[in-house]
Amino acid sequence: MFFKFKERFFTDRLFSWRWFRSYILIVAGSVIMSAGYSFFADPHRIVPGGVYGTAIVIHHVFGLPTGTVGLVFNIPLFIAGILILGPRFGVKTFVGTILTSGFIDLFNSFGWGSPTDDMMLASIVSGLLIGAGLALIFKAKATTGGSDIIAQITHKYTRMPIGQLLIFIDSLIVTVGVVAFKDFSLALYALITIYITGKVLDAILLGGNNRKAVFVISDRHEEIREFILKKLSRGGTYFHGQGMYKKEDKKVIYTALSRRELAALQDFVKDTDSEAFISVFDTNQIYGRGFLPIEEN
Repeated sequence: MFFKFKERFFTDRLFSWRWFRSYILIVAGSVIMSAGYSFFADPHRIVPGGVYGTAIVIHHVFGLPTGTVGLVFNIPLFIAGILILGPRFGVKTFVGTILTSGFIDLFNSFGWGSPTDDMMLASIVSGLLIGAGLALIFKAKATTGGSDIIAQITHKYTRMPIGQLLIFIDSLIVTVGVVAFKDFSLALYALITIYITGKVLDAILLGGNNRKAVFVISDRHEEIREFILKKLSRGGTYFHGQGMYKKEDKKVIYTALSRRELAALQDFVKDTDSEAFISVFDTNQIYGRGFLPIEEN
């Protein structure tokens, strides 16, 4: 069991480029996320769920350091996660947890407070920074522990969906903040922060490039094929299908394009075959030649 534990803990070869990249991302993510908490969420008593949301409440009620409180909560959760769920979190999650807590207390020790008195602006910027920092940490195949671990442990015994559990846990923490500070408007600002955090997290993790997956069905598929290959310099795949009405054999073209390339294809198809059928899907991650390298996944 020890060897399996060790193997899961050290997934990157020591001092390899992947190892350095992971820890650069963790350090950068911890700094950015800590800035969101220290300079925007904490000074304005915005409680964006999670362990550090709880730490913000305790900091303002009892005067204890936010980062230290977060670490005190995270360490036993981290240990419980390893014992109950297995060593899936690894050293990188532990390092990220310590760095984030340390940077939060370091930034708070400067006594700078928040650069803005506008609660709305503070909730927006905190969401941007926390989301960006989390995304970098997730890209390093690490997590920040906290409510994620609680949700996964609860899921193991109740089989409730993890997404619903996270929403419930974060909502409970936001409610604690509202009760502690006796200000319902703080819940609204917290929801703004949580929403923006999720959007930024998705945009960074999923690439944010909004590539389009396209299916084209046309009797003039050869001309469309030539246009995609030669004018757009893109590849594609043929699927063989059959029309439901006349049961005629059809060739379906599948390709992935940028917005600009999609517009050019739509214009060409419209001029070439007005009876063609085009189906377009949003996709955020396309790996392979002409797009993102597969090894970045």
